[in-house]
Amino acid sequence: MVQGNSANPGVGNIGADIGVVGLGVMGRNLAANLADHGATVAGYDLDAGRRADFAAHVAGAVPCASPEELLGALKAPRTILMMVPAGAPVDALLSALLPRLSPGDVLIDGGNSHFRDTNRRSALAQQSGVHFVGLGVSGGEEGARRGPALMAGGPAEALAPVAPLLTAIAARAPDGDPCFARVGPEGAGHFVKMIHNGIEYADMQLISEAYYLLRNLGGFSYERLADSFAEWNRGELASYLMEITTDILRTRDAESGSPILEIIRDAAGQKGTGHWAATTALELGMPAPTIAEAVHARCLSALKDERVRASAAFPSHTAATPDDLVSSVGDALLGGRIAVYAQGFAVIAAGSRQFGWDVDLAAVARIWRGGCIIRARLLDRILAALSRTPDLPNLMLDPEISSLMTRGDAGFRRVVAQATLASVPVPAMSSALAYWDGYRSGRLWANMIQAQRDYFGAHGYERIDRPGMVHTEWKPA
Repeated sequence: MVQGNSANPGVGNIGADIGVVGLGVMGRNLAANLADHGATVAGYDLDAGRRADFAAHVAGAVPCASPEELLGALKAPRTILMMVPAGAPVDALLSALLPRLSPGDVLIDGGNSHFRDTNRRSALAQQSGVHFVGLGVSGGEEGARRGPALMAGGPAEALAPVAPLLTAIAARAPDGDPCFARVGPEGAGHFVKMIHNGIEYADMQLISEAYYLLRNLGGFSYERLADSFAEWNRGELASYLMEITTDILRTRDAESGSPILEIIRDAAGQKGTGHWAATTALELGMPAPTIAEAVHARCLSALKDERVRASAAFPSHTAATPDDLVSSVGDALLGGRIAVYAQGFAVIAAGSRQFGWDVDLAAVARIWRGGCIIRARLLDRILAALSRTPDLPNLMLDPEISSLMTRGDAGFRRVVAQATLASVPVPAMSSALAYWDGYRSGRLWANMIQAQRDYFGAHGYERIDRPGMVHTEWKPA
C-alpha cells in the first residue's frame, strides 16, 4: 500500500472507507451522501479549489493532494469511486491507478461511460486481480446528494463488499425499496444507464412537444399550461419530469419578467448517451425509433439559423383547434411514454441476450422508481407487468399496459393528425404512434422490401407457405 506523503502527514493511518476521484458537482455530492451514511471519504481532484470545497462540505472529509496520497488513506481492500468524464480521462486514471492497486481492491466508474469501454476496462482490471464496477448513476446533483438510482455492473464478488454502502446512499422508491441493484456483469450497469438516458431523451421530447402543441396550436397562456401539466401530474402521467416541467412553466425571468421559456433559445444540446442508445438499438436489430427521433430532434433544433431562414421562405399551414386538445395531448403523451418505455426495455432485453448478461428487467423497473430522472408512476405498472411475466417480449403486450394504450388511442391519433395539418412538428409523438401501429400489425410492408432486394441483388426471400430462402428470376424492367 502506498503511504501518505508530506503534503498530508499521517494520512495513511486514517483508514478511509472509500476514495472519490473527481470532486466536481456529482463527485462531491456523492461523497457527502456517503459521509452522511457513516463512511469516511478520502477525496482527490486535480483542482485545488474542488479539494477545498470537498473538505469544507463533506463531514469527516480526507482531502488528498495526489492519487498516491488517496491510496495511502484507504483501508484495505481499497475501494475507489471514479467520477471523471467518460472516455480518455477514465482510461488515463485507470492507467495511473492499476499499477498501484492490489488484488481484491475495487474500482468503481460512476460516470457515463460507454458499456463497451466498461467491458474492456473490466477485462484489463481482472488481469491484475482488481475488481471493476461500472456504476450507472442517475438523479443529477440533487439525486447524488440525497439519493440516486444506482445500476451496477460487475462481478458479484466485486459488489458484495460495497453493496451495503451503495444500498445505503441510494434513493428509496415510494414503497421504501432501495433504488440500487446489480443488473449484470461487465458493462451491464452502464448499458442499462445508457438506455435510461435514451428513454430520458424521448420522454423530454414528448413533454416538450405537448407544451409546444398547447402553446402554438391551442394558444394557451403559461398559467394555463402550468395548470394542465399539474393536473396531468396527478394521474397516470405523474413523474419527476412532469413535476419540473410544471415548475418551469410557472417561472418568470428575473430580468425581464417574461415567462422563462420566452427568453430561452430553442436549440438543445446533448452529451452523447442518447445517441449511444439509438445506435446500440440499431446494432442489436431492436427498433427504438422514438429514442432515435428524440436525438434527431435535438440535432434539428441546433440548426437554429437555418430554421429561421426556412420559416421565412416556407409559410406554415393553419388548422382549427379541436375542442378536446388538452385531453388528446394527454392521451398522446401517455401513449408516447408507454411506447418509449417499451422500446427501452426491449433493447435492454436484446442486449442481455446478446451479451449473456441475464439482466433482471423487473429489477431495472424497481430501481428506476426513485431517485432517477425518469422516475414515474408508470414504472409501478411496468414492475407489476414484469413480475407477472418476466419474459414479456414487449411491455405493450401486458393487458394492463395495453389497456392504457387502447383507451387513449383515438386521442393520440387526433392530436398527431391535427399537428400535421397545422404544420406543428411532433416527431416523437408521430414516431411513437407509428411504433404502436407497426408493432400491432400482423402483416406489414416488408414483403415488398424482400421482393425489391431479391430483384436488384438476388438476396432471396422467405415464403409464407414453406421454410427456406428462394429466388425469383424477375422480368427486367
